[in-house]
Amino acid sequence: MGYQKLGRVSAVRKAMLRDLTTDLIINERIETTEARAKEVRKFAEKMITLGKRGDLHARRQAASFLRNEVADNESGQRSLQKLFSDLAPRYAERNGGYTRIAKIGPRRGDGAPMVIIELV
Repeated sequence: MGYQKLGRVSAVRKAMLRDLTTDLIINERIETTEARAKEVRKFAEKMITLGKRGDLHARRQAASFLRNEVADNESGQRSLQKLFSDLAPRYAERNGGYTRIAKIGPRRGDGAPMVIIELV
């Protein structure tokens, strides 16, 4: 199987992964479970690769996946704008491997392994 189901039906799983990917692009660092982080990594790397392409088709593909949230309140920059104007130039010379996953220990309530996923 090419992906983890994460104990959810497909529509809820896709919405969760879209939210986590958008949050990762906005905040550049999020804390989540290890299984979710490994799935989010796939989508985040695809979004940054689309940002590096930079053409209209790539922008529309990224816009169809990412949530339209405000990334910076001062400038009014949206998540899609941040992806194409800030993150894509930062990784222009890098061929993949845009994210890092660091383990931080078990969650207090149920013992799920928690990690921090961040952009390199």
